[in-house]
Amino acid sequence: MSSQDIPAELAPPDLSKPPRIWKFWGTSLWGLFAFAALFLGQVTVVLYLVLMKDAPFDLTLLTRTLSSGTAIALSVIMGLPAVCAALWLATRLARMRFAAYLALDGTSWKNFAVGALGLILLVGLWELISRAMGRDSSPGFMMDVLKSARADGALWLLVLAFCVAAPMTEEFFVRGFLYRGWSESFLRPWGAIALSSLVWIAMHLQYDWFFFCEIFTIGLWLGWLRYRYNSTWLTVFVHGLNNLAATVQTLWTATYS
Repeated sequence: MSSQDIPAELAPPDLSKPPRIWKFWGTSLWGLFAFAALFLGQVTVVLYLVLMKDAPFDLTLLTRTLSSGTAIALSVIMGLPAVCAALWLATRLARMRFAAYLALDGTSWKNFAVGALGLILLVGLWELISRAMGRDSSPGFMMDVLKSARADGALWLLVLAFCVAAPMTEEFFVRGFLYRGWSESFLRPWGAIALSSLVWIAMHLQYDWFFFCEIFTIGLWLGWLRYRYNSTWLTVFVHGLNNLAATVQTLWTATYS
């Protein structure tokens, strides 16, 4: 009797392992791996640009390269494939499709409108607080980087990096991967939203405490959108919209101040 003749109820069970979610510790460890991949991808670009310069290597050359708008743009863009490769490996070993694990699903235009409206209200509130405190609306770091990129003729590249590559990199990592695993652990969704927002702050250490607070609240909003609508593409869009608005505001300030 051939295997095709065996009745279904007598056939051996499928012993293949089912898909899994990495939960808290698995997500945390893979998150460190992805963060290291991000760092390595970005540093590789900077080192390449340093070595390509016809000058002896020293701290001054390294500092000048790190402050270059072109170098920052290229390093941000290079971070995207580095993170995607690390997350692909993590989801592959979890026996799940990359897009399914990270919730790279579409959503309705209504949900995009909700995300954008909430962002506008939140950023507007922080703008009022900033003016009441007599603070600059744009961080000095952004101002210097944009001026450098414009001087290099690479402003378009920096806009692409800040408004497309950076939102995809950070949202795939934070709201896509970290939230997915942590939300199915003891943290549950609300704990995952809070913790992933703190991780997001750690990815923006170039700012001061005021912008840390603003970033955290925007992170909470993005986390809620991820929880409510189960779409990381939605958070990528809202994140990109926020970066675009910040870039335009900084360009306006740098040009007319």
